[in-house]
Amino acid sequence: MPLSDTALRNAKPQDKPYKLYDAGGLFIIVTPGGGKWWRLKYRLGGKEKLLSLGTYPDTGLKEARVKRDEARKLIAQGIDPSAQRQAIKASFTSAEADSFEVVTREWFDKHVVNLAPSYAKKVRSLFERQIFPVVGAKPIAEVEPTDILNAARRIEQTGAIETAHRLIQICGQVFRYAIATGRTKYDVSTGLHAALPKVNVKHMAALTDKKRIGQLLRAIDAYGGFFPMRCALRLAPLLFVRPGELQKAEWAEFDLTAKEWRLPASKMKMRQRHIVQLSRQALGILAELQPYTGNGRFLFPSIRTDTKPISIESMLVAIRSMGFTKDEMTMHGFRGMASTLLNEMGYNRDWIERQLAHGERDHVRAAYNYAEHLPERRRMMQEWADYLDSLKTVD
Repeated sequence: MPLSDTALRNAKPQDKPYKLYDAGGLFIIVTPGGGKWWRLKYRLGGKEKLLSLGTYPDTGLKEARVKRDEARKLIAQGIDPSAQRQAIKASFTSAEADSFEVVTREWFDKHVVNLAPSYAKKVRSLFERQIFPVVGAKPIAEVEPTDILNAARRIEQTGAIETAHRLIQICGQVFRYAIATGRTKYDVSTGLHAALPKVNVKHMAALTDKKRIGQLLRAIDAYGGFFPMRCALRLAPLLFVRPGELQKAEWAEFDLTAKEWRLPASKMKMRQRHIVQLSRQALGILAELQPYTGNGRFLFPSIRTDTKPISIESMLVAIRSMGFTKDEMTMHGFRGMASTLLNEMGYNRDWIERQLAHGERDHVRAAYNYAEHLPERRRMMQEWADYLDSLKTVD
């Protein structure tokens, strides 16, 4: 006699599992724990087999019968429904392994060591917010150029044109990785940059007027706030490193005997080691600072805790307090100031670029160029410090 919904609802667990039969090989097993499991018994190739069709009540009687009928159609064609299910599952597993998201995360895990932690976090967040929800589950070989372009255009519409271009650029790296690992044949991101507006490069404000630079240097020397902050601001024009590199400077990186600050690759934007030569003036500032913070990790610890460095924002606030607006000077502006004036002074462009720690396109050369032109750069850094001293006298 076929089953009914009432019989299924009223079936109570017993000490041992028992079966309630419907028709066409369909039955349900009631377990001692109260579970109710649908099964289909069938024969194929002279062998008796079972196929799971779900659990009750998630799979109701009507749905279980539909699944039974679909399976019996396959059996009538000589197809084993259990074997077919396993094949479909295996194909989905393979597709998932080659999905855009899986391949991207695989690429990311292999390349994150080459990215600054803050930048790596931004890249991961960009993909998780903007593209994985749309095409993440799609096999990478089936991703279309429009999939990537549409994601980039959504970002463009927010006004973040540079970020939109960055998304396409990184997608290109992912596709080239997928080609190398046999997951796809084409980089569908090629040429997509042309469909976006060009990025307007905005240069960081930097002082280049010698009179105004002299006023800034005198204002920094007269700064009466937090002493480590004053030292950081005094070193900024002398060393012209990136703001984050100055902010996170650690005493362990300084060899005062060799007159060098040796920054590890992990701290550098281009992930290359870097040496900053220390002029007499820079060494003098460090000698003043050492009794205050030399027993800690950071040269410029936060005023609240010595376990964290001062913030770049607090440096900017200090500069603003001296009367220099955001349109005149930023912390990054010390680099632009040094680059402009050193080039005007006739120094070799390679020396300047190396001291700015700009990236080297030739990766073989990049492996050793952190120490390139050291004697020349050492002389340039001392002459630069002397030149800044001379500007303090310009009215």
